[in-house]
Amino acid sequence: MAQLTLPAADWRERPGLEALTEALGAGEGLCRFVGGAVRDTLLGIPVADIDLATTLDPDAVMERLRAAGIRVVPTGLQHGTVTAVLDSGPVEATTLRRDVSTDGRHATVAFTDDWREDAARRDFTINALYADPRTGALFDYFGGLDDLAARRVRFIGDPLRRIAEDHLRILRFFRFLARFGDAPDAEGLAACTARARDLMALSRERIRDELLKLLVAPGAVEVVQLMCVHGIFDPVLPEVTGWAALARSVEREALVGAVPDPIRRLAALLATDPAQADLIGARLKLSNAQRKRLMLASAGDGTGEPRALAYRIGRESAEDRLLLAEDDAPTLVAGWEQLVGWDIPRLPLTGGALVARGLAKGPDVARALHRIEDQWIAERFPDSDRVDAIADAVVAQAIAAPISPNAASPATGRE
Repeated sequence: MAQLTLPAADWRERPGLEALTEALGAGEGLCRFVGGAVRDTLLGIPVADIDLATTLDPDAVMERLRAAGIRVVPTGLQHGTVTAVLDSGPVEATTLRRDVSTDGRHATVAFTDDWREDAARRDFTINALYADPRTGALFDYFGGLDDLAARRVRFIGDPLRRIAEDHLRILRFFRFLARFGDAPDAEGLAACTARARDLMALSRERIRDELLKLLVAPGAVEVVQLMCVHGIFDPVLPEVTGWAALARSVEREALVGAVPDPIRRLAALLATDPAQADLIGARLKLSNAQRKRLMLASAGDGTGEPRALAYRIGRESAEDRLLLAEDDAPTLVAGWEQLVGWDIPRLPLTGGALVARGLAKGPDVARALHRIEDQWIAERFPDSDRVDAIADAVVAQAIAAPISPNAASPATGRE
């Protein structure tokens, strides 16, 4: 049988990459491309990261790279990983490894020069593909090429044992299924279902990172449905009780051409109230900005004037509300078009301008400013001449009959 080779790809021509691989002994068979770059090239999709595997130990890798004038950073020496810093971007080089011990979260490794042994410790067959940097010759020890052709995500070896080694592989199984798979591998699915409670031992940061990546994968809806049916979320996100809202949101995104967004899709998946959304955001260690956005997405419907909503809560959150709540397709499209390319204006008026009109300094100024702002929004952000007219009328009324602290417009809805 003819030797299969890696197709030509732009990333293989990156400046400095050939010098890097030659320094690491590509001509002697001492290094190979591995993992995502090989997999994604075979699938014809863009490559994000380049990883190298090498029989050289980390000290030898660093010595060779420095001798070749390539900057190197020891990013993970305990696991045999260093990062070569090229002008075209970083490339990780990792010494071949085998697991000595694992506890479901961390692994102790020993270095090896056996390519098959290194491949055996990787999670899925489609991630254990290697390619010669010079010739592109492919090396496949566990049927990864056949699985890739069949769009099948399959554990290397016994799935239960692989999950026991690293519990995160449960979520990785579903994430890779959502990105690359057509149907779940039955043995892998059964193992993930049986060991779902192992997820409780993981840090919430690791769970968050995998979940957010999964939610924007092409097959997210189908895979989330599968996870719900098999109780995968129950140990760590029991609030996820269904996938229908996520499916509707994804359909709306496609209708308007919105870029898939993990926080918006998480809000759809949770379908909860703001207080609960904040608690979940804290549990998943979301950033403060992400938690606030998750709360706003859960705080109300997307009805009303889209630009008014965007002014109140920000464009991103207004888009979230629209995509999560609007069921009428023409209304959704029209509302989305109002937001695309629209620069959110600022009220062309200050409290000082109201004082100059004769309003006494104090809380009445803030209340008058709010009333002016409410009318300005209701009139769809007219120009400064109209704002001046509104201000004159509000100030005149305030001087004649002071504004009650409770007189804010019912349409305000500040959040």
